[in-house]
Amino acid sequence: MPTYHEIMSTDLSDLTTAADQWDAMAGKFKKLEDQYRRDVHGIALGESWVGLSAQAANSRFTVTLKEFQGAQAEAKAVASILRNAHTQLTDLKNRVKAVRADAVKDGMRVSGQGVVVFDTEQLSQSERTAYVHDPDYQQSARAKAAEWTERLDRAVKAVAHADDGIRIELNAAVLDSDVLDGTFNGFNRNPAESPYPSLEEAGKAADMPKGRAEVAEWWRDLDPVTRGILLRERGDELRGAGITDPLYRWRSPDLGSGAFDVEEPTPQDVKFHAWALGIATAGDVIGETGASRNMLHYLQGAGEPLNLDVDRILHDDSGFRSGIEEKHVATNQDAWRRQALDEFHKAGGDQTVVVPVESRTRHTTLQSDEWFHAVGSHAQNVSGFVTVTPDAHGGSPKVSLDYQVNVWDRYNWDEGKSTNFPMGITIEDEDMGRLHKVGFAQEFDMRGSSSTYTHDLSGPTPPAVTPEDPGREGTRSDVSRGDEENR
Repeated sequence: MPTYHEIMSTDLSDLTTAADQWDAMAGKFKKLEDQYRRDVHGIALGESWVGLSAQAANSRFTVTLKEFQGAQAEAKAVASILRNAHTQLTDLKNRVKAVRADAVKDGMRVSGQGVVVFDTEQLSQSERTAYVHDPDYQQSARAKAAEWTERLDRAVKAVAHADDGIRIELNAAVLDSDVLDGTFNGFNRNPAESPYPSLEEAGKAADMPKGRAEVAEWWRDLDPVTRGILLRERGDELRGAGITDPLYRWRSPDLGSGAFDVEEPTPQDVKFHAWALGIATAGDVIGETGASRNMLHYLQGAGEPLNLDVDRILHDDSGFRSGIEEKHVATNQDAWRRQALDEFHKAGGDQTVVVPVESRTRHTTLQSDEWFHAVGSHAQNVSGFVTVTPDAHGGSPKVSLDYQVNVWDRYNWDEGKSTNFPMGITIEDEDMGRLHKVGFAQEFDMRGSSSTYTHDLSGPTPPAVTPEDPGREGTRSDVSRGDEENR
């Protein structure tokens, strides 16, 4: 990865010099091709040499002749990449210079290594005195320097991505693309142009983060055309990596029962814990398997996050399902469609584009008995992407939405509330919350995402979430309950 110093000190004209040399090389290969065609390849085609040996020689001579042609094509491809690299790197380098100049105008000093600090030398004597004696002024200056550091880092990173893109395109240009051309690792007779909009995009496309948490941000930072290419070439892999995950970062809206394991338990707490275990276990018997699972997890006291089976919630709770359809998909689909079509036309109207989308997070309450007891009030949204695909015959493009439903909640118990369960049982939240305080149970975060649903945005069809029957009981005897794939 090139550093700020390397970017600012490198003479990019060497790229055009190298490109000229590669073009000259192609011309020399052309002369060799003409000479070989006249003095060697033509012999096997003459009337003086006939028979099987002539046929065999002609086949081999033809392979060699085509290699001379392939060498020319490869050399010209490398020259083209280097010229393109010069153009794009010059532009990106100028962007780095522009950020540096703007930072200096804003009172910063940028070192030769790209370190940004507040430049007190630009201050008048009175301003410098005020700066030295005013901690708020100093903090403001540090914050501004941090902002410029981030901007400069982004500009440098763009150059680094383009640098990676050059490497990727050069490797592709010199790779023998035809395994049946009669050679092993010969010249690339048919080098293809990069499908990516720029060298920077080619580099970014190859730089997918390892961690799932960063994938969604990486995906959104790509060009719409780049996303379309990647989705076509690596769709299943990318979906599994988390490109449809939301950017929204959920945080519990309340403190619940407070700190964990801070009070001494009493015999009454032991008795109540045993009684609560019985209630939770009975949930399997009466069909409230989700509520049973979540309460048992609470009473086990581990406090580990729990995955919610959102597909099952969609299947079981019609109110939840219709709310997703109406408040998240139907409300946004026209705007999402327009946004994607705008990107499609900006890209020329002849390439597939993909635009990430995410609905505003809403807070609501599940209505079915089981999921009210299991989750209750929660945060929800949908996230995914809109794909616009050009019509092969020049007609209207196809527009489709792929999305998942996301749910977040904190399993806790709030003082002053109570929950009614079947068989006339009422549990006071304060009593359940006390188990958290004495260390017998522990509150935990819950989150989950559904399977991916697809909705056609090309026509007037209203959205419809149609989850399949999960086909699982969800009881403690169901070994798949709680598995990652059954979120």
